[in-house]
Amino acid sequence: MLFAPPDLASVPSEPSPASGLAATFRLEIAQALRARWFWAYAAVFFALVGLLLVFGLTESRVLGFTGLSRTLVAYIQLAMAILPIFVLVTTVRSLAGDREAGVYEYVLGLPVGLGAWYAGRFFARYILAAAPVVGALALAVAYGAVRAVAIPWVELGFDIGILLAMILAFVGLGFFIASVARSVDLAQTVAFLLWLVLILGLDLILLGVLIRDRMPVEGVVAIALLNPLQVFRIGSMILFDPQLVLLGSTAYAVFDVFGRAGFLIWSVAYPLALGAGSAYAGFRSFRRGDLL
Repeated sequence: MLFAPPDLASVPSEPSPASGLAATFRLEIAQALRARWFWAYAAVFFALVGLLLVFGLTESRVLGFTGLSRTLVAYIQLAMAILPIFVLVTTVRSLAGDREAGVYEYVLGLPVGLGAWYAGRFFARYILAAAPVVGALALAVAYGAVRAVAIPWVELGFDIGILLAMILAFVGLGFFIASVARSVDLAQTVAFLLWLVLILGLDLILLGVLIRDRMPVEGVVAIALLNPLQVFRIGSMILFDPQLVLLGSTAYAVFDVFGRAGFLIWSVAYPLALGAGSAYAGFRSFRRGDLL
């Protein structure tokens, strides 16, 4: 017999979704570690923490903030300005750039399911965006421990939680934009406009216009709190300023609608739901659309 029948036991079976997800995750991480944008992104946050520590914010007392509290407050506010645009632009550029470069033609020929590939890239992007942010905070905590500076552990843990929630929100939005847009230029433009709209939504002038039109304060607050940046901003303030004195009379409407504990839950749950929902909507569009 010249040709023996193939041994079916030796034929490799189709990889499981978990193995496909893990392979895509490792590949995305490896590619990012070779890219300049990741190291520039990480350097920004470590430099921010370094500057805050060098200028002695851990040793000062300003407006009641002592120890590491003031460093944490300043870091959180700076992260709110940097994180969204950095995460959005790098995410949409990566996915939309792969489409334009024809990478999908190669990827779709591999024995990896579309869902596993999409999820692997999503989780890798999330880890890549979150690691430098949390790592820089860990550096600040280590510095505070060495200098015997008071560390607000409860506030630190909550602020890390809302940072991770905000990162997930913008990674999800980035995946949705990249899945819908058909070119890198369009994806980047939409990402920048989204960031601009969210930043403008923080402006009290816009809230003043709504109030001038005789909209109830509760309605204005409800609209404002659909903005993930506004939610993040108030959530980061509420632990260090329980009465939200910095918000003025708007704080009463916030407490009437949510209450303090309710808003703390909302400031984590809403960005998580927004990011997960956006990522899922992006996957549905990605799966139905023309991938090539």
